[in-house]
Order: sequence, then C-alpha cells, then structure tokens
Amino acid sequence: MASRVDDRASRDGDREAVDGAGSGSVLSANPLDTDTLDAVAAARPGADEPAEAVDPAASEVEAPVVPVLPEGVDEVGFAAGMLSTHVPADAGGALEVVPGAEEAPGTGEVLTVRVQVEAGLDVDGAKVADVVLSTLNDARSWGGDGSRTFARTDAADATFTVTLASPATVDRLCAPLDTGGLWSCGVTDHAVLNYLRWVEGSPNYGDDMAAYRQYLVNHEVGHVLGHRHEQCGATTDLAPVMVQQSGATIRCVPNGWPFP
Repeated sequence: MASRVDDRASRDGDREAVDGAGSGSVLSANPLDTDTLDAVAAARPGADEPAEAVDPAASEVEAPVVPVLPEGVDEVGFAAGMLSTHVPADAGGALEVVPGAEEAPGTGEVLTVRVQVEAGLDVDGAKVADVVLSTLNDARSWGGDGSRTFARTDAADATFTVTLASPATVDRLCAPLDTGGLWSCGVTDHAVLNYLRWVEGSPNYGDDMAAYRQYLVNHEVGHVLGHRHEQCGATTDLAPVMVQQSGATIRCVPNGWPFP
C-alpha cells in the first residue's frame, strides 16, 4: 500500500513539473547558457540593423511661401511691380530698360517691345514687363485676330517702347500733347504710362486695378499701332478699348480689350 502511494506521489510530482514548464518560462525549466541566448537574438531578422532615425520634418507638409507685401500694397499691386504706394511728382527722368528677352508666343507679324521704368520709382521693373507682355499677348489684345504677336527685347531697335514714368516725366515725353500730370499717351513708337494712373486707377474700374492696368497698356499701345480715340455707343455696350476710360465716368461698360 505504501508503494502505491509513493508511486502516485511521484507521478503527481512529475505532472506538476510538466505543468509548470508549460505555463511558465521554458528557460527556467530548460535553462540555456548565455552563448545560446546571444545566438538566438542574433538570428532574429534585423537584429544587427540599427533603428532607422525618424526625421520629424519629413512628415510635415511644406507650407506655401507667402510674399511679404509692402505696406499699403495689395497682392494685385505687388504683382504689377509696386513696392510702395508713393507717387513722386517728378522721379528725375532717368529711364532704365528692363533687361531680358521673351519670344513671341503667337502667329502673325512679330512686334518687339522694349519696357522701361523711371529709376526714381519704387517699382520692380521685371514685374511691370510681365504685366505689359502678358496683356499684349492675351487672346483678347491686339493680336487677337491673328495678325500680330509680341516679343520682348531690351535692344534699342525694338518696334516700340513701353515706359512707366512719373507725372512730370510723362508730360515731357508726351509733349506737345498735354497730359497735365494726370494722363498717359501713345506717340509714334512710344507708349508712355503715367505711374499715378498705375497706382490710383480710374473711377470707371473701381477696385479692379488689374483690369484697369490692362486697359492702360492696350489703349496706349493702340495709339502706337495707329488707332485713334473712339466714342461710346449704347449704355449697355462694351466700350471700345480706344474710348478714354481713365478720367470721367463713361456711359458705356468699361472694357480694356480690343477683342473682348
């Protein structure tokens, strides 16, 4: 009888040892030496590879660059070259050619345009040139009928010149026409734009300064191309671009394009 009890106790002890090994740590039941543990760790994929560094900036989306606008100048004015709203009555008269060239994008006769700005004006000449050329090469401008297209040059033999200048300089360049310090002109091979108008616009266009500047370029270049002033038709009609639209309110709908 004692032998059976001892056998049962032995079997129960064996079972507990097995159960303990199954529910606990195998290593405690079957201890491995340090070299074996190192070998197991080394066999894991990527065990010898260092952790990849995470760049916090890589997950961030770059914010668009927003230009810092000069005081009093909005985005439209800044795009038109304005670096301040100051209009000197006389900026000294020295004219600077905007350097660079741009091929004509359209078909027809190629007319080359040289752009100048008066040195004493607080403007970005390259942006002024962009406005002039983008306006003239718009499908609604003077090449809209396919007869001509415009290229920019800084050479003296350009077909014509577009100059942005102070009121006093405009008066000198436009003489004997009387621009009275207020207006612009187009004479022979020279379109002269008054910086006062570039900054202040016209009551006919209100706050739409981009449209007014396009009108100013197209109207004065129209004179260079041989077009004279026109009159409004019915009050609901679009004004021909050669109607004077810088001063008094016109009775037709303002329009700055030859082929609207």
